[in-house]
Amino acid sequence: MVVVSKTSEPTRSGSGKKLYGVLFASLSAVALATDVSSGRIANLALSVIAPLWVSALIVSLLGFWAVPLLRALKAGQVIRADGPQSHLQKAGTPTMGGIFFIPVALGLSLIWVALATSASLVNVNAATVLTLCLGLVGWLDDWQVLRKQSNQGISARLRLGIELGSGLLFGLWLFLTRPDLSTVILPLGLSLPIGVLFLALATFVVAAESNAVNLTDGMDGLAAGTSAIAFLGLALVVAPTWPGLMIFCACLAGSCLGFLTHNHNPAQVFMGDTGSLALGGALAAVGLISNTLGALLILSGLFLVESLSVIAQVTYYKATKGSDGVGKRLFKMSPLHHHFEQVGWPEVRVVSTFYVCVAILAVVACGLNALG
Repeated sequence: MVVVSKTSEPTRSGSGKKLYGVLFASLSAVALATDVSSGRIANLALSVIAPLWVSALIVSLLGFWAVPLLRALKAGQVIRADGPQSHLQKAGTPTMGGIFFIPVALGLSLIWVALATSASLVNVNAATVLTLCLGLVGWLDDWQVLRKQSNQGISARLRLGIELGSGLLFGLWLFLTRPDLSTVILPLGLSLPIGVLFLALATFVVAAESNAVNLTDGMDGLAAGTSAIAFLGLALVVAPTWPGLMIFCACLAGSCLGFLTHNHNPAQVFMGDTGSLALGGALAAVGLISNTLGALLILSGLFLVESLSVIAQVTYYKATKGSDGVGKRLFKMSPLHHHFEQVGWPEVRVVSTFYVCVAILAVVACGLNALG
């Protein structure tokens, strides 16, 4: 295991900063345009753009205090020795950044919904609890990694058990309080009656979504940027019928953008499992509560592909093992973003390409939702 102590911050310039500027401007333009076209702009408190910008500003400013604090606490990232060699220079970069941008998003959304809408806080509270629960699991994992100075955090079995248990309890609460969720609504007006199987579906969605976002968190700005796009897309999907959840998603999208102020390439801080597991839990919570799992599946398409690339890599390697105990690989390295890095793509090119992919998926999800 290689660990390097950083004594100075990376230079904040170049293509990473430009990509962040384009992303921020693009998402702001989409949020503003949809607010204007829907008439929400007449009441900024019930818009998407206002919570997006406010949360982004708060997290961005807070980061100028939180990042040096994490550095002073020596919360430096431990880099896998078997990972991309180019990432070894990132060792020692502060991690566990989720501890400052996730609470801002959750706290702001609760205050915003309580003050600005007549919507019940029950659903936003429930989404907040699930997000915090997954974030806590991530924090425990990050803490163990830092304490041991190795990539071995809490056991995979314990982590998965908590994720599945959280999903089951969340699904049980929904099933007992929302009989309508026994039928899953799909795009284009389709529906699928599943009855008590909703419990299994909810359990799977929570665990799968949180781990998928976690696997995507492997490059500067990748998980935060793709999550910002996905949350904005989900905010637009639920806006007509779930204003509270719309604000919840807008705050998370904005917090991701604010975090990117410090996380874009070259990153000054990583979100760690604290952030990535929480973001996946939040996406799952909104999709389950609003019964928009079809749209969530599309919006999470990139996260799904990242997960499948790992599963396919491991499965193929085991299936092709020879007498020497060595198997073949489908990809040069998994998850998929590392494959592109290994074939020579610069990190910023991989990240920008993935941004475009999620943006296209968001357009498809919003379009199908509008048609349905």
